[in-house]
Amino acid sequence: MAGLMMVFLFIAIAFMRHVSVERDKIKNIAVAYQENQVAIFDALNSEFGEQLNLWRASIDKETLSFQFDSPEVLFDSGKSALKPEFKIILNDFIPRYLTVLDKFKSSIDEVRIEGHTSSEWARETSIQDAYFLNMKLSQNRTRSVLTYSYLLSDLDEVQKNWVKSNFAAVGLASSRMKLNDNGTEDKQRSRRVSFRVITNADIQIRKIIDGL
Repeated sequence: MAGLMMVFLFIAIAFMRHVSVERDKIKNIAVAYQENQVAIFDALNSEFGEQLNLWRASIDKETLSFQFDSPEVLFDSGKSALKPEFKIILNDFIPRYLTVLDKFKSSIDEVRIEGHTSSEWARETSIQDAYFLNMKLSQNRTRSVLTYSYLLSDLDEVQKNWVKSNFAAVGLASSRMKLNDNGTEDKQRSRRVSFRVITNADIQIRKIIDGL
């Protein structure tokens, strides 16, 4: 019996050590994730900082979203075709954006083009119908952005293949609307398009947890 207890004790110690090692791995990934987030933000800000005001754009440090905030430059109301001004911006932005991200490819899971709208539609439209119409509109808009970006002549085949494998077009309608200080919807700021970098840190952590 005493021998059996010793076996169980050794197993318990080995398991606790294993859990401790895996916990340290998760901690290291979390630290590396934070450092990587900062590095990507700094690289984007260094590359595009001078154009942000000109393009009326912004970069969110927490979500790594490069956001185009001027709806009158992006699309006509209710339309999904890119306006000429937005095409000019994308001609400059996309090749440089891909060059910046090239250094971080191993840590990037996805680049998500996110389309956002306000909650309004035509006056007689119900709230529910307006939501789904805006969902369709925002999806069509992000698809237009992705298509135009992919077909740019300045991209080489390696870049095009990476876009195909890692870019996604997501229409979010008014699900993440911008609010005024009093809590009401800021319809102007809600209409926007963003390029959001999703890193793979959470995938690495899940692999470790699944292996415990």
